[in-house]
Amino acid sequence: MLEPSLILELALLGTVTGFLAGLLGIGGGMVMTPFLTWMLTQRGVSADLAVKVAIATSMSTIVFTALSSVRAHHRRGAVRWDLVRALAPGIILGSLLASLGAFSVLKGTTLALVFAAFVTFSATQMLLDRKPPASRTVPGPLGLWGAGGAIGFLSGLVGAGGGFLSVPFMTRCNVAIHQAVATSAALGFPIALSNTVGYILAGHGLAGRPPLSLGYVWLPALLVIASASVLTAPWGARAAHAMAVKPLKRLFAFILYGLAAYMLYKASRG
Repeated sequence: MLEPSLILELALLGTVTGFLAGLLGIGGGMVMTPFLTWMLTQRGVSADLAVKVAIATSMSTIVFTALSSVRAHHRRGAVRWDLVRALAPGIILGSLLASLGAFSVLKGTTLALVFAAFVTFSATQMLLDRKPPASRTVPGPLGLWGAGGAIGFLSGLVGAGGGFLSVPFMTRCNVAIHQAVATSAALGFPIALSNTVGYILAGHGLAGRPPLSLGYVWLPALLVIASASVLTAPWGARAAHAMAVKPLKRLFAFILYGLAAYMLYKASRG
């Protein structure tokens, strides 16, 4: 049984990350991973394994968040399904290479460093908000396969739904920001599903995991966070179409710097 305080913490985490998924087109892993790492280490899971379980569990919740978020965006006709179809094959391949291969080989402390570097880069990109040249367009099929592979692979290492890569990629190709956010939400599903399958297979039978784990995925956290996030993701999607997102992105960037600093601290302690 989970203690009531832990259920409340997980529900609050799911509520916030679900809203952010709909609002900014992110899967929430950037926020979930540091908090889950802290919760797991407080319950006696080794720091190295806690990072891996946090990343895998964060990613698994995105399966449900993405479905809830993309439905809201699709109703508004904002999803570029042509880009989803073109990027998905590379995303699936890159995700499986990460979750079944590199994720198992790398230590949790190394993954924490990769996570911190990735979050810092993403936050800086949000702050700079550079505009692409007007002549830049979406690449051809081969370029989209390559971009999808890179998005899937890096997402698998850090437990993110890919929004911090796919949204900047699409906006740099002059895809309208609301379409980029909506399309990123749709891409979160194949990213999360492929990586979750890999995490389950890679962590099968591993010692030291928290109770009720399936591979690297901590099932109680998945259940509570997903239940809360699917309720708030549509609220975030509606807000994305009704408010100025740029000031929120700048504020969120500074929050990400703090989360990156925490993961650097965990890596140094590991």
